[in-house]
Amino acid sequence: MEIFIIKLLQFLLAISLLVLLHEGGHFFFSKLFGVKVDKFYMFFDAGIGKWDGSLFKFKPKNSNTQYGIGWLPLGGYCKIAGMIDESFDTEQMKQPVQPWEFRAKPTWQRLLIMIGGVLVNFLLALFIYSMVLFTWGDQYIATSDMSLGFKFNQEAKELGFKDGDILIGTENGDFKDFSTDLFRELSTAQEARIKRNGKEMTLPLPGDINLLSMLKSTPLFAAPLIPAVIDSVIPGTTAYYMHLQKGDRIVAINGKKVDSYNEFTNEIGRLQDMLHEATTAEDSLAIRRVALTFTNDKAATTNTQYTAHVTLPSALQFGFFTQNYRALYKTTTRKYGFFESFPAGIKYGWNVLSGYVSDLKYVFSADGAKSLGGFGAIGNLFPATWDWHAFWLMTAFLSIILAFMNILPIPALDGGHVLFLLYEMITGRKPSENFLIRAEYIGFGILILLMVVANLNDILRWLGYM
Repeated sequence: MEIFIIKLLQFLLAISLLVLLHEGGHFFFSKLFGVKVDKFYMFFDAGIGKWDGSLFKFKPKNSNTQYGIGWLPLGGYCKIAGMIDESFDTEQMKQPVQPWEFRAKPTWQRLLIMIGGVLVNFLLALFIYSMVLFTWGDQYIATSDMSLGFKFNQEAKELGFKDGDILIGTENGDFKDFSTDLFRELSTAQEARIKRNGKEMTLPLPGDINLLSMLKSTPLFAAPLIPAVIDSVIPGTTAYYMHLQKGDRIVAINGKKVDSYNEFTNEIGRLQDMLHEATTAEDSLAIRRVALTFTNDKAATTNTQYTAHVTLPSALQFGFFTQNYRALYKTTTRKYGFFESFPAGIKYGWNVLSGYVSDLKYVFSADGAKSLGGFGAIGNLFPATWDWHAFWLMTAFLSIILAFMNILPIPALDGGHVLFLLYEMITGRKPSENFLIRAEYIGFGILILLMVVANLNDILRWLGYM
């Protein structure tokens, strides 16, 4: 429960900040050009009966704008007078045009008002990345320093990779660290540069490996090799009563040899699949009865193997931890001065944006649609402990996503309004208000559908159906 609350608080703080500044971008340009803003709300204030849906609201003296917080945490809005938006206030549009309305302003001013939110979110992301680099520097573990190499799945091995290979880079340059960028670069590369048995060599690659398949496959296309050596044991668990100790090495499970913790978790995953398919209590019990073979480094005779027969809980958890790969290797840290951090932050943010955009093509596949995530998936991206470094990196990432998604040419999004304004600037003809209203309804329906699908995916994943 504590982890859930920490993630929820981080999610709410990040989303509130991003929505507030996004709508603040629209608000700033509206006020700059003398456009009246009727309402400025954090979250939506969808009314229920006689209640207007506001949790909090106020209107400063001598101000035309009502500020408030709605009850529906799906974003926020800035209700601009004389504009067809998600409020669907068509009555206002039937009145004569007033000089302080959005529709009365020149096209270029209306265009700046509409891109104001996206502009703020994009600049905010670059600023956050710059300040993160200035404060913490760029910390990573270079793949070339991972001396134990990687474990590869069958697809990777068919391309020529072998367990223990150290990934160096592709024809386009060296890998930085183990991240999505590594898979992205491998997916389009014509060759991979590796180190095998101390010697560098190249492997030919097809140049069109499916990135989504690489990331979703179990086991992963490639993952850092982690020794099957116990680092700590949780008191009161199966591992504790087996007398497993720090330094013990697992060598087999149910008689099947494992040469790494990667293989051990793969075998546990296979047993979990069998457990899900078990139809009787007897079948379940048979699967949960496992034999774990390990060596005890404190034994008088080295390399002596012990086999313990135990019955695992339904989660198939022993109750021990191994070292994370990050603890096995040195961390490279590059520090940036204040002025150095800005070009570095811009480059960092641009790489994040370009990578995200290049991956969008997978959304239109069946597996891509299943990979869509809603509020639960976004919330789970935040760390289980409050870490300001991770929080700001995730907030910057969400800011870039919010900026890009909002500029898509979909009615009801900023990009839809921008599309119609560009059409007006090019042709000199303004789309009719009836057309804009219908487009807004269609766009809003598309957004609701996407939101339902994304959050339904979260529920199905939580129930174990995906």
